[in-house]
Amino acid sequence: MLEFSLWKKLKKKLRRTRRPIWQLGCLLAAAMLSFAGARSAHAAVPDKPAAGMRSVIEVLASQSEQVTVKLHRVYLCGEETKALGSMTSKEALGLMKEHPEWTAMLDEQRAVVMEERIDDLSESCKRNGTFGLDKAGHLSLFDGSPKKEKVLRTFFQLDVNYMESSLPKERIDELVNGIRITDKDEFNSVLSTFSDYAVDRSEKVMKRDF
Repeated sequence: MLEFSLWKKLKKKLRRTRRPIWQLGCLLAAAMLSFAGARSAHAAVPDKPAAGMRSVIEVLASQSEQVTVKLHRVYLCGEETKALGSMTSKEALGLMKEHPEWTAMLDEQRAVVMEERIDDLSESCKRNGTFGLDKAGHLSLFDGSPKKEKVLRTFFQLDVNYMESSLPKERIDELVNGIRITDKDEFNSVLSTFSDYAVDRSEKVMKRDF
């Protein structure tokens, strides 16, 4: 459990930085305009994953020797890498063709690393994933108890004053002590509940993308 003094300092810090509602509205509008502009600019240039895929395909198509292939899985919470072994260039290209949803890159050892994004929690996260508060007041996902401070992923800063005036004390105590999650539904439920208490409402728009 967070020390009382730390919780008190956190509340004082967030009280000083709390913005009026009209200002939050302006910030949200500006963030959305910026995001839309960024998407337009992004559409005008090749994205990095696509460029990386073309580079891997060109390298594989131009060589005949064996290559080391790895599969990197990226979950909502957690990551893992599995060695797929040595393959011919043709076999590696065939695997990429079988899985068009994967991206690929060459690592420093010139091994082909294929990345799969999975809309679920990793097995490790299902065993140990815990939502809580970091020392700066951000909603974060921890590996085990928040006391250990092993942050897996940080989402947004919480408005503690607003949260205390809106939620039952028991719910806040749960967050302070750590809320265990074991599946995707629990993950989304906790994230949805506390995203309404972000200091900057635009953060929940920008940081929930997977």
